[in-house]
Amino acid sequence: MFLEVKKLVKFYGKTAVIKGLDFTLKKGEIISFLGESGSGKTTFLKCLSGLEKINSGSIKLNESTLNDNSIFVSPQKRKIGYVFQDYPLFPHLNLIENITLNLEKKFQNKLPSIIKLTNLESLLERYPHELSGGEQQRTCLARALVREPDLLLLDEPFSNLDSNIKFSIREEIYRIIKETKTTTILVTHDINDSLNIADRILIFKAGVMQQFDDPVKMYCEPANCYCAEILGDLNQINIANKTYYLRPEKIKVVSKSKNILNVEKCFFQGKDYKIKAKFNNNIWHLFSDKSFEINDSIHIDYDKSDLIYFDNMCKSFFK
Repeated sequence: MFLEVKKLVKFYGKTAVIKGLDFTLKKGEIISFLGESGSGKTTFLKCLSGLEKINSGSIKLNESTLNDNSIFVSPQKRKIGYVFQDYPLFPHLNLIENITLNLEKKFQNKLPSIIKLTNLESLLERYPHELSGGEQQRTCLARALVREPDLLLLDEPFSNLDSNIKFSIREEIYRIIKETKTTTILVTHDINDSLNIADRILIFKAGVMQQFDDPVKMYCEPANCYCAEILGDLNQINIANKTYYLRPEKIKVVSKSKNILNVEKCFFQGKDYKIKAKFNNNIWHLFSDKSFEINDSIHIDYDKSDLIYFDNMCKSFFK
C-alpha cells in the first residue's frame, strides 16, 4: 500500500486524541476524513505531516517509514504537501513568488505545467490581496503540487469560500488532483464535499475510526448510528416493535397509503421540494416534485429493502 498507518496513538496531556488508528491508502486515491469538530481530524493531518509527534504506532509512505517508535522524519523531508484552511500566502510576495519561494531547482521544469493546470497564467504578478478566495486556494494548491508530493493534505479547503463559487472550485480541485494522480487526504465536516470528491470516506469520532468505505456503501450501509446520522437525514419508523430508519430520497409520495404525514414546512431546492413533516410524533424529511402547503396530509410509501436497522444502543442517539 502507498500509505500505511498502523495503531497510531496521539495524546495531548492525558487526553487521547487519536486512539489506535489503522488504515491503508492506494496510490492516486482520494479519501476524506469526515467527523464533527474536535474529533481529531486536523490533529491526524499534523501527525502525518510531522507537525505533531505521535505517541505510538507507525506511519509509512511510499515504502519509507516516516514515524515509529525509533524514527521521526522532519516535516520538510516528508514529501507531503499541506493546503491549510486559511490559505497562508505571504502578503509582500506576488503569486508566482509565493509558489516558487524556496523551490528546489529540480522542480523548476514542473512549474509551467502546474501554473497552466491550476489556471493561474494571467494572475502571476498579482498579490494575495488582489486575488479571490478561489484564486488564493489554487495558488496554495499549485505551491504544493509543484513540489511533486507523495501525499497531499487538504484541511477544510472549501470552508472559507462563498457558496456561489464553492462548487466550481471543488470540481476544479478534483480535476487537478486526479490529473496529477496525487494521493490525497481531504479533511472536512461537509458530507457533500466528501461524497463529491472522495474515492473512500473515513468517519472519525472522538479519535476512533467508525467506518472506512466507498461513499455509496457508507451512505446505504452505515456501520452504526453515528455514521448514518453524519451522512445525512434519517427518518425513524417503528415496525413490529422494532425501530428502523429511512433516507429521505427512499420515500415515495403516493395517492393513497396507510402512512400519512402532516406537512410542517416545504421549500424549493432547485429541481424539487424538500418537505419537513410529522409522522407518529417523529419529524421526517422527504423530497417531492410538487409543492405542499403547511398542514397538508401526504401519503407515502417505501420499499422494505431500504429500511436501515441498528441495535438498541442507537435509539437514544436519535432522540
